[in-house]
Amino acid sequence: MATKIRLQRFGRKSRPIFHIVVADSRSKRDGRKIEKLGVYNPNTNPATIDLNFDSALNWVMTGAQPTDTARAILSYKGVMMKKHLLEGVKKGALTEEQVEERFNAWLAEKEGKISAKSEGLSKAAAEAKAAALAAEAEVNKNRAEALAAKAAPAVEETEEAAEATEEAPEAAAEEATEESAE
Repeated sequence: MATKIRLQRFGRKSRPIFHIVVADSRSKRDGRKIEKLGVYNPNTNPATIDLNFDSALNWVMTGAQPTDTARAILSYKGVMMKKHLLEGVKKGALTEEQVEERFNAWLAEKEGKISAKSEGLSKAAAEAKAAALAAEAEVNKNRAEALAAKAAPAVEETEEAAEATEEAPEAAAEEATEESAE
């Protein structure tokens, strides 16, 4: 039986979550599976991959063919690297100790890259949030100044109107006295 390592789609519309499975190559995409190897969630940044490493390595070593996407996921997690190194042991080019040493060095380097990316994303998000808060504070300051400027002329106009109304009765009284004198 020809086996494939592939993805089965789960999740809701526009928010997929995939199970990494071993299935007969003739079965449907979401059909019967032989074994579930893990879960792949592309909705997070970086993508979350939970993989049973030993089981996946066993299936790859026994001849299960991964699809392109599954191969990329297995390479990301190091299954394909470990397979490559173990093939070297079969040919006599490496020993088990050398394989473990090289694989652990590769794994440490990979973890460093992943953590650097996660830190960079969180730092960028914090900077974006700080910039948004600064922009919002600037907008609020401009609005407050505009409201203060709008209220200030109104106060000056009311003072001038009050002075004009105070002068108006005096002027009316003067006119009345002038008319009565005539």
